[in-house]
Amino acid sequence: MTTTAPDRGAIDAPVRRLTVLYDAECTLCTHLRDWLVRQPQLVPLELVPAGSAEARGRYPGLDHAATLDEVTVIGDSGQVYQASRAWIVVLWALREHRPLAHKLSTPAGARLARGAVLAAAKWRGAQTWKGQWGGQTYRRADGWAYHPSTGWSHNPPSCSDGACATG
Repeated sequence: MTTTAPDRGAIDAPVRRLTVLYDAECTLCTHLRDWLVRQPQLVPLELVPAGSAEARGRYPGLDHAATLDEVTVIGDSGQVYQASRAWIVVLWALREHRPLAHKLSTPAGARLARGAVLAAAKWRGAQTWKGQWGGQTYRRADGWAYHPSTGWSHNPPSCSDGACATG
């Protein structure tokens, strides 16, 4: 006896392209971005920094602060996936990882995927904590840079345009 999975509406809204919003300030996120671009893709992936002007322009209705906390994937028909579901969809788009995505989309697999995402978030949080001083994270946009040989350095942005002025 053969059983089939219930229709998930794929015929009504086929996915032809996915946009992955990732934190460009996070070393883990940028490492995964670099890995993704090297993978053979069945569905093209566009990788866009979360919270960027490009992301805000493309998706004005999205909570962009939340996209910096959770990986977010947007389908070309407006589908929005976050956290472990986002990673499952990304794996589904990759030729060599689609079978794994199907396994992770089951109830048991979803628990495993959620655990992996939580472990990555815990690691990411620990890395962010190392980069904190005075309760704020060191960010490239604020002029901070990390160099393995010399550590953290700070080259603040120019205040000539008045952007640094306090009111």
